[in-house]
Amino acid sequence: MQKITPFLWFDNNAEEAVTHYSEIFKNSQIHKIVRCGAGGPGPEGSVLTIAFELEGQHFIALNGGPLSTFNEAISLSVDCKSQQEVDELWEKLSEGGEKSRCGWLKDKFGLSWQVVPSVLIEMLQDQDAEKAKRVMAAMMQMSKIDIATLKQAYNGD
Repeated sequence: MQKITPFLWFDNNAEEAVTHYSEIFKNSQIHKIVRCGAGGPGPEGSVLTIAFELEGQHFIALNGGPLSTFNEAISLSVDCKSQQEVDELWEKLSEGGEKSRCGWLKDKFGLSWQVVPSVLIEMLQDQDAEKAKRVMAAMMQMSKIDIATLKQAYNGD
């Protein structure tokens, strides 16, 4: 098990969220569901926490009530190898949520995600500062990241 595990606070829909994420990410599994007992923080038998895994990353989801909500101060960044993967994850994660700028979105549960092609990071780290600058300028104009447009900016086209 990893040493640090992200703990996600949901109002009362942790199970719905985990099921949703597990349907989107092919390499996923639910490890353990802890349910409330009599006199617990929620109705007896309701989900308290769910330990789950997405693409090798372990998480715990909590039905913690309405006290806390997600915001952009924490986001989950997804490394994508192709435009097809960017397109698929962008649409599935943003469904019922809110699309933003520069590859960011909020899903229908309010959790922020960054859908990022690996090539973007490579281009932004290029030794040629002008190439990296052009790529950054192109990305700043995008909502969903488009690899072909990034490559045009990188090549100065």
